[in-house]
Amino acid sequence: MGMKKMIFVRHGKAEEYTGSGDYERSLTTKGKTVSGKMARMLKQKIKDPYVLVTSPAFRAYETAVIFARILGYDTEKIILRESLYSPANMKSFAVITEELDEKYNTVILFGHNPSFTEIPDILSISGCDIVPKSGIVSLSFKAETWKEVFGEKGSVEFFLKPNEIL
Repeated sequence: MGMKKMIFVRHGKAEEYTGSGDYERSLTTKGKTVSGKMARMLKQKIKDPYVLVTSPAFRAYETAVIFARILGYDTEKIILRESLYSPANMKSFAVITEELDEKYNTVILFGHNPSFTEIPDILSISGCDIVPKSGIVSLSFKAETWKEVFGEKGSVEFFLKPNEIL
């Protein structure tokens, strides 16, 4: 039986929202530092070929770039998907995974709450706590293809929360 993994990474701490320019908000210095530390932890845990897909909002894209550099992933190959900018729903994720090449057993997604807590919670057998900024939750599915993932419930493989491990 094959295995597919979806790894959800919430963007790092960003500049305060002032009522305009939400899309352009950048990570704070702390957000960049914590994202780098979390990326190093993720690097220890992933073995399969993977692909990175991110919301194009700058704070999520910036988080994806930090992870890509640490993972040794070509930043030019990061896939941007507008549908990951909140509020992303189950259909948004299903459409993204259905586009993926089956040679990838793992997709690492970068985006925002509430979607990055709600979707893992719905997709996992055990449910999922709130995903904090720079938090990472990995779900594994007994599925041969990406299309099969959304007919299944996944197992939480790991849940990394910065305040518990850094």
